[in-house]
Amino acid sequence: MGGDFTSDQKRYLEGFVSGMQAVGGAKAAPVAAAPIPMGPDATHLQAQDAVTAGGGKLVDQEKWKRAEHPFDAYPRLKAQARDGAFPKPEDNFRWRYFGLFYVAPAQSSYMVRLRIPNGILNHWQFAGMADVAEQMGGRYAHVTTRANLQIREVMPDNAPRVVEAIQDLGLCSRGSGADNIRNVTGSATAGIDPQELADTRPLAREWHYHILNDRSLYGLPRKFNVAFDGGGLIATLEETNDIGFQAVRIGGEIWFRLVIGGITGHRDLARPTGVFCKAEECCSIADAIVRVFIDKGDRTNRTKARMKYVLDAIGFPAYLEAVEAKLGRKLTRLSEDGVEPRPAFDRLAHIGVHPQSQPGLNWIGVTLGVGRMDAGQMRGLAAIARDFGDGDIRLTVWQNLLISGVADAKLEDAKAAIEALGLDWKATSLRAGLVACTGATGCKFAAAHTKEHALEIADHVDARLALDVPVNVHLTGCHHSCAQHYIGDIGLIGAKVTLNEEGDQAEGYSIVVGGGYGDQARIGRELWKEIRAEDCPGKVEGLLRLYLERRQDSTESFQAFTLRHEPETLRGLVDDRELAGA
Repeated sequence: MGGDFTSDQKRYLEGFVSGMQAVGGAKAAPVAAAPIPMGPDATHLQAQDAVTAGGGKLVDQEKWKRAEHPFDAYPRLKAQARDGAFPKPEDNFRWRYFGLFYVAPAQSSYMVRLRIPNGILNHWQFAGMADVAEQMGGRYAHVTTRANLQIREVMPDNAPRVVEAIQDLGLCSRGSGADNIRNVTGSATAGIDPQELADTRPLAREWHYHILNDRSLYGLPRKFNVAFDGGGLIATLEETNDIGFQAVRIGGEIWFRLVIGGITGHRDLARPTGVFCKAEECCSIADAIVRVFIDKGDRTNRTKARMKYVLDAIGFPAYLEAVEAKLGRKLTRLSEDGVEPRPAFDRLAHIGVHPQSQPGLNWIGVTLGVGRMDAGQMRGLAAIARDFGDGDIRLTVWQNLLISGVADAKLEDAKAAIEALGLDWKATSLRAGLVACTGATGCKFAAAHTKEHALEIADHVDARLALDVPVNVHLTGCHHSCAQHYIGDIGLIGAKVTLNEEGDQAEGYSIVVGGGYGDQARIGRELWKEIRAEDCPGKVEGLLRLYLERRQDSTESFQAFTLRHEPETLRGLVDDRELAGA
């Protein structure tokens, strides 16, 4: 962090000089002012100094970053590994810069999270991650809602080894946690989608390497998400990100609409800015937006440290003016009147067989149980991609994966091979849109076992109802909303339910309905508060039965149905059915 003095060092020097003056009455030279911060961390140090100069108090995480930058502490991580020691809180924060999360007390081990731009890796990298999971983790992996991979149950002696093994595969975990820019998402079918407007792979790749190779983009006031949507069949959920770039057609040309400020856990979606740009401008604009956030983000309150709150405080126009100052030029503003309607999403395109833009080739969407697969299944999927497809594995934000480039003549063999792994290439309308975070099994913040409860809900409903339209059910364990419950048709957020006057508690959920994304983007409304987990399958079934019975016709979506009713009306109708034993 350059030659800057820490506050402790400054106090020591001031005390030393005072002592010299007191001894013998000698007149000491005045203490020189601390030098202006230099180097790649300077902008962060200056932002911290501005806070303290204004009388603010830095949160612990800011102090930890200042005392020892995580990227300077790798030797200590290795030393802890040699001793088999788990980190104290400040190092638990630092090691997240390397993608390592100590997740006690849920699991007395590390979770490691990768960076996979646009969610695409090749078959040998995927097979290599299976080896990593088997040799250094819990022998399984999760696909996340950022089209990413997580390996869990990594013991401390394996922490540096797993980071380096990932790098050996041409992948990395750098900056995938803590106050950094997270995995860059893009359209899952980029480059193979028959309706896409733009291939997001080069955009995600450019931004990915821009981040990796500029240390000044690490250590933000809080985490930051960026997504590119090319207008393909599978939604990228860019409106849930701090920055979203949406491919649009204007006057026969492809532009990207800029939307900013999404953070669904805080009940906000990214909003259009009136700014449009060409593909080659996306990276520089994203860079400028992040740098304004570095300058203006809150470093005194972690709950208010996201970009949304800067936008709330100063407004979109002022924020964009600051972005233009960083860029040294004006942003392009265009009227929405000239924007052609974007192609519609297919809510089931991430499951099953779909023809690619390349004649005679297809992608197969593989169903995973809320993102989980064991090491053997991973190796099997890698072999299928190698032998029947183009060699790519494409992770999606829907916690599953695609195998692309499968020739028509090889489809049946590929489907049979998927089934032989104990997986499937088809799913019910409910199971296809089932999303769940790690939950209490592996996260200390979660109030409920979300993955287990999600599968219980799916089993319960599928045994009793035949849905003829997609309905997304999202379960998240806590306020961090990693499973984005507020944009689900039905969203559940973990809660502790008080059972009696003695204060006994059980796992449960509060339930929201009517969320959505894309052209139906909105935040769901709360329907029930603190329902026991064992009662949630019945509540979901009741809602879906009510929908099938009372929708206007088969074209009315679940979201549209719920928006026709006030929450108390829906709640009463479902509760009355339960009381009647229907």
